[in-house]
Amino acid sequence: MKTKDNNLSGPYHLLADLFVYPGINYHEEVKLVQTFLGMNCKEAAEILSPFTNFVEKASLHTLEELFTRSFEVQAVTTLDLGYLLFGDDYKRAELLVNLNREHNEVNNDCGHELPDHLPNVLRLLPKLNDNELRNELVNLIVAPAMMKILDDFRPEKLQAKNKVYMKHHKTLIEQPANYALIYHIPVKVVMYFISNDFDIQVVDQSRQASGFLGALDQEMELEK
Repeated sequence: MKTKDNNLSGPYHLLADLFVYPGINYHEEVKLVQTFLGMNCKEAAEILSPFTNFVEKASLHTLEELFTRSFEVQAVTTLDLGYLLFGDDYKRAELLVNLNREHNEVNNDCGHELPDHLPNVLRLLPKLNDNELRNELVNLIVAPAMMKILDDFRPEKLQAKNKVYMKHHKTLIEQPANYALIYHIPVKVVMYFISNDFDIQVVDQSRQASGFLGALDQEMELEK
C-alpha cells in the first residue's frame, strides 16, 4: 500500500490543535485553522465552519465542560486511538511502545498524553519520513479509530453509553442537547484529509477490539 502522494495535503499539525483541552488561546487556534482551510481548502473549511462559529460564541468555561464531557468524564468517546481499537488488550501496549519509538525518532513531543493520543498522532504524521509506515499507521490505526469516534458521536450510541454511566454512577453529568455532539465536526475534517491523502483500505478491527462502549463497561465492572 502506498500513499497517493509523498506530500500530505492535510494541515495535520493545525488540526491537532482542535482536539486539545481548551485554554485561553483556543478560540484563536480554532480561528487559525478555519482561516488556513478557507485559503487552501474550501470544502474542508465548509465542514469545519459550524464548529468554528460555535467556538467563537462560546465561553471558555462552556468549551472546557464540553471537552471534558466529550472525551474525559462520562465521555462520549476517547481520543486515545489504541484504547478505542483494543481496549486494555496487549495489542494496545504494543502500539504504545511502537508509537513512542516513532515519536522519539522525530522529536515529536507528546507532552503529558500517551503516544496514541489523537493530537500526538496527527502531529506525527507529517514528520514521518517512511511513507509505507505512515500509510500503515493510517490504515491500521488512525482511519479505523476515527471511524469509531464518528460512530460514538451518533445519538443512539450516546444514549447507550449514558445507560452504562447511569448503571455504574447512578447519575449523569449534565449534557447540552443542542451542541453535545459538535466535536464530530472536526473529526469529519480529519477524515476528509485522510481520505484525500491516503488510499484507505481499513482493516476491520471489530474481531480484535471491543470498542469504546464495551471496554468502558468492562472497565467499570472491574473497578466495582
